[in-house]
Order: sequence, then structure tokens, then C-alpha cells
Amino acid sequence: MNDDASTILLVEDDGATRTFLADNLSADGYDILVADCASIGLSLLERKFPDIALVDVGLPDGSGLDLLRRVRSADGVASRVNPDMPLMVISGRATELDRVRGFDRGADDYVCKPFSYPELRGRVAALLRRSDRRTARGRLRAGPLEVDPPSREVTLHGDRVALSQKEFALLRTLVSDPSRVFTKEELLRTIWGYRSIGSTRTLDSHACRLRHKLGAHGDRFVINVWGVGYRLVDAPTAGAAAVTQLRLTA
Repeated sequence: MNDDASTILLVEDDGATRTFLADNLSADGYDILVADCASIGLSLLERKFPDIALVDVGLPDGSGLDLLRRVRSADGVASRVNPDMPLMVISGRATELDRVRGFDRGADDYVCKPFSYPELRGRVAALLRRSDRRTARGRLRAGPLEVDPPSREVTLHGDRVALSQKEFALLRTLVSDPSRVFTKEELLRTIWGYRSIGSTRTLDSHACRLRHKLGAHGDRFVINVWGVGYRLVDAPTAGAAAVTQLRLTA
């Protein structure tokens, strides 16, 4: 696979259409993932993190529109699915009502079969360009710490930091408002789905591991506010840490 190439997920049950698109998009330099049903498509979304998905509506195990809904309803924190990823519907259902339903479920574009391949390729490239701009703007920084939610990449002083899914979800939440104290209740509810806090030590254990990983260079992140919850940085040092959201130009 080309490390610089965008990855496209094709969720299409018609073998001829799937092969045609996979062969041509691959020849145009894209890395391709294929699925012939919604369940496999969702699994690939969760495990392979494609840059864009092309989804048929009529799938053997359900509607492709339900797959779009699953993507758009992902929380973007604990979920491994990026809710902002570009989604294109490719369908033989071409009425105005069908297209409106596709957009209502979260489609960024709707292409009707039969389609012109050069036009479809151009539409894919346009969605990826817009996505690249959103991704750049979506990166978060607190001093030397940088978090890229779409790619789930974390760097500290330029070095990558390996985090578990829940550690990343915790950091993503804290870095969204670094000097704010997030209560234990809201963190457990948002990240772990707990309805009541009980006596669990799950949050404290993850916060401790995250603090250790981010402290390799002597940095002090993940502050425990006793009896309340956690914040990413000490409030008095937030300005000195240059906490900003990156606003990069494409």
C-alpha cells in the first residue's frame, strides 16, 4: 500500500460494480477496501479507518443508509468510527426522494447508477480535498502535545505516543478544553457509557496510565482535581502552555 494514498472503502454487493470500481480507483492511486454487506463495511470502518466510504443503498443485510446513520451518530470520542468522514452513496435508486433520504442520513454526495467513472472519480477527489481541510483544522494542541482526532494520532514534542482506545478517548475529551475540570461522572458517562459512578476505579486507572505516558519528558498533564474529576493542564499555566486549536491552511 502507498502510505501517501487515500484509502477508499467500497460497500457494494454487486460483484461487477465492486470489481470495476476497485480496479479503476486502485489504478488511479487509491488504496481500496471492499465489503459486500453492511456488517463487513462497519467492521472495516472500525478497524481500518478509511478516508472515505462509497456505499450502496441496497445491501443484503440491510440498508446502506443505516450504515451512514451509524457513522454520523458515532460520538467521535470513544467510538473508533470517525463521524466526520466523507460518505458517498452510489445507488440505482435515483428518485428525488431517494436522494433526499440519502442526504438526510448523512451523505456528502449521492451518485446514481449508471454513472460516469471520470465524474465519480472527480467527486471522490473533491470530497477528500474538503476532508483534508477539516482534518487540519480539527487538530488540537496543548503546548508540545498534539492530538489529531480523525487519525487518532498523538504526538508529544514531535514523538508519537501510543495510547489505548480508552486512553485516547480520555485525552481527546480533556484536550478539547484543557483547563476545564471534567467531572468523573461526565467522563464515565461519555467515554465508558456508565449511568452511575458507583465504586469503579476504571477512570482513575486510565488517567494514571495516561499521565505516565505523557510524562516521559517531565511534562505534567492530566491533573487530578480531588473529589471532582480531571483536567489536562493546571489552569494558571494554560496560557503559558499555549493551548490552541490548530488552524492550518490546506
